[in-house]
Amino acid sequence: MDHIKLYIEYIAKGMEAVGVVIIAVGGIIAISRFLISQLKDNNHLYVRLRQELGKAILLGLEVLVAADIIATVVTEPTLERVITLGVIVIIRTFLSLSLQVEIEGKFPWQVVRSDTKPTKI
Repeated sequence: MDHIKLYIEYIAKGMEAVGVVIIAVGGIIAISRFLISQLKDNNHLYVRLRQELGKAILLGLEVLVAADIIATVVTEPTLERVITLGVIVIIRTFLSLSLQVEIEGKFPWQVVRSDTKPTKI
């Protein structure tokens, strides 16, 4: 049984590393695209950079939350550890929600309505 706990701890640590790598690589890609587009003088570069960075951070945060849940389940689930996990999940969920609103311009539960009819040219 101790071997299983050890392997699951390795998996959790690996997932944490993957989450950090996702954020770092996503940030590098977003900044690279921004700099390349800067040379072409495209419009809306800053908005696109923020959206791409936000997407990378969102994905990384989701992986980090999963890693925290796995790490907490494997260890002895004391009240202190469960409360710590709860606080971490709440903070990361708030960050994820904030980033998603920033990227999409709406809350995830809001539906974009298209009341306007397309005009013919």
